[in-house]
Amino acid sequence: MSVDPATSQQRADHAGETYFFCCGGCRQKFESDPERWLSGAGAEVEADPEAFYICPMDPEVRQQGPGSCPKCGMALEPETPTEATRLEYTCPMHPEVVSPQPGSCPKCGMALEARSVVVEEDNPELRDMTRRFWVAAALSLPILLLAMGDMLPGAPVSRVIAPRWRVLAELLLATPVVLWAGWPFFERAVQSLRNRSPNMFTLIGLGVGASFGYSVLAALVPGLFPASFRAHDGTVGVYFEAAAVIVALVLLGQVLELRARSKTGAAIRALLGLSPAIARRLTPQGDEQDVPLADVRVGDRLRVRPGEKIPVDGVVVEGSSAVDESMMTGEPLAVAKGPGDQVVGATVNGTGALVMEAERVGSETLLARIVALVAQAQRSRAPIQQLADRVAAVFVPTVVAVALGAFVAWSLWGPEPRFAYALLAAVSVLIIACPCALGLATPMSIMVATGKGAGAGVLFKNAGAIQRLRDVDTLVLDKTGTLTEGKPGLVTLEVFGDFSEARALALAAAVERSSEHPLAEAIVAAAEQRDLVIPAVRDFESRTGRGVLGTVDGYRVALGSAPLMADLGLDPSQLAKRAEALRAEGQTVLFAAVDGALVAMLGIADPVRETTPAALADLEAMGLDLVMLSGDNRTTAEAVARRLGIGRVVAEVLPQEKAAEIERLQHSGRVVAMAGDGINDAPALAQADVGIALGSGTDIAIESADVTLVRGDLRAIGRARRLSQATLRNIRQNLFFAFAYNALGVPLAAGLLYPVFGWLLSPMIAAAAMSLSSVSVIGNALRLRRAKL
Repeated sequence: MSVDPATSQQRADHAGETYFFCCGGCRQKFESDPERWLSGAGAEVEADPEAFYICPMDPEVRQQGPGSCPKCGMALEPETPTEATRLEYTCPMHPEVVSPQPGSCPKCGMALEARSVVVEEDNPELRDMTRRFWVAAALSLPILLLAMGDMLPGAPVSRVIAPRWRVLAELLLATPVVLWAGWPFFERAVQSLRNRSPNMFTLIGLGVGASFGYSVLAALVPGLFPASFRAHDGTVGVYFEAAAVIVALVLLGQVLELRARSKTGAAIRALLGLSPAIARRLTPQGDEQDVPLADVRVGDRLRVRPGEKIPVDGVVVEGSSAVDESMMTGEPLAVAKGPGDQVVGATVNGTGALVMEAERVGSETLLARIVALVAQAQRSRAPIQQLADRVAAVFVPTVVAVALGAFVAWSLWGPEPRFAYALLAAVSVLIIACPCALGLATPMSIMVATGKGAGAGVLFKNAGAIQRLRDVDTLVLDKTGTLTEGKPGLVTLEVFGDFSEARALALAAAVERSSEHPLAEAIVAAAEQRDLVIPAVRDFESRTGRGVLGTVDGYRVALGSAPLMADLGLDPSQLAKRAEALRAEGQTVLFAAVDGALVAMLGIADPVRETTPAALADLEAMGLDLVMLSGDNRTTAEAVARRLGIGRVVAEVLPQEKAAEIERLQHSGRVVAMAGDGINDAPALAQADVGIALGSGTDIAIESADVTLVRGDLRAIGRARRLSQATLRNIRQNLFFAFAYNALGVPLAAGLLYPVFGWLLSPMIAAAAMSLSSVSVIGNALRLRRAKL
């Protein structure tokens, strides 16, 4: 295709030339291997993964481009919802001046400023189904008038049109409705049979095809039918109106369903909308250039003006400001930022100007990872879905058997004309029993719930976590960084022998600088606050759960717990009383040894999170048993537990022992959730029935967990559990609607009530009821968006 350089927003420089592209995906492919594209071989590059589509009911179905699911026949959806934007330039003084490219305002001469405009999202499937519906509705109305008009007083239709011509007119009008407007249903029905996955479109295809095929034969060759089938005027009864109206009603159901399903992606689109569409990049020459966010690369320097959103994740290199990070942390107060501080994309800059260096762009930013987690959860299947799957596996063959049984029964024992009654009953059964509502019951609730959770700061990795969280009865909580701030500070430093406090602290900071533990950060921070020179460390060694060792300035330095000192042949027992006193105050005590001699004792305290007491009270009110699990000393852990009212404490455990403790609780019949934030919590998070990671924690902890609390606030666990309970209630309601609907509808359509009440369901009413059932399930699922958490 051709690209206009004047309007293209995507460009790349190579070998002194500038190349323009239609989209960011093509530009990225070019940049990955320019010579291949310039040689013409680039046409063979694989399609952009963003062009993949999946089925909302069968997430394992994934293909390039839009289409229909080969299993259920539903329209496929984009794998990850996106928000399309375009750049345009406008004058700050004259907003009516808009240009697709930079320049000056023709009115005042000021430079035009870039802004992003959201492009209305296009749904080809919805557009196509809407067009087919309106055509079907427009043609079905006159068919209904022709077929039913004689029911009015005076039989007005027969006075104007002879019966034979009326039948042919119905055929003429119904043919485009069935063969064009309803063609997607036949395609999906054939596809379902070819794939041996019968679904709702199998029944629709059979029902509409049977009624239309019978009516075509009756209209064109009435002589094939017995005399008992003909009226006094020689015509045979036709059901074009049934076939046409069924198609129109099913199309209406598809339109309503597609519109409703598009709302389930609103949470993701809202998250995408948080990110700015453009960034102001600084060139090596010092110039500034507005570029689309997709053009930002790691290492780019970006200017963020007052009031603007941070474009990507990175670090401040110039300037100072206060940044509103409530989008990520939930904290209302802005955070001061200066050179060296980290900033997160989509947060809002305050009144200062910043220059930042991009460190994570594209799919690596925190916001992009949140979107990916939500999309992944929406595509997953809850265990309760297995019930619907087992029913659906036998449902369609059973319905076909019931329809055949109804046809035979009416043909043998029904009133005259028996064949006509038999056909109506069989078609009604096929249409009303379409299992669309059954298939939608679970996926729609899961999609809405994951979006609702994302808005509440809770990210579910999969649908199974939503279901399992409702059944949890025991919550195990890590101490450091979970119950506490995870930002401990050095409170006590006592030295022995000839070592000064400064020398002991510098050596301790040297070995701890290579550790990721929050206690290590406290020691390093204390040394930096005292402006101490922290020497380099060699031969660093970390002993998980005990401490660290290394060689510093020729000294062999060890820092850690009493068990580590015992491993080194040292006896800190003479310090036991003092250490116990510090622990009773909630301090974690570490011992420092240099060349085999104890030189210092350090006490570190980690303040409890401000929101922790309220969160724990809420969780206990929900009936959860709380357990603190910590690698810290028992006295210290129990001091924190007493302050928080936690009755059970398991302390002095190594990471692998944390997982074993979780397993012991599970073997005792408990359904266990584990909340943690560190690398040492990852095994326990993976072992738990539901692992809950704090978004402020490490990547490994987040990857090991089933649920991530974006803001690191334990109050979100209560919100997550309420959402889980509401979601399971909603799914059960949907399944009840679907099962009850079919349990009542199929016998009614088959005519079982006809001998008693004279009730026989029209195929048109059956089609309306089928569409209504699907819409009711979707509407019930969307109620979750208003759930109070």
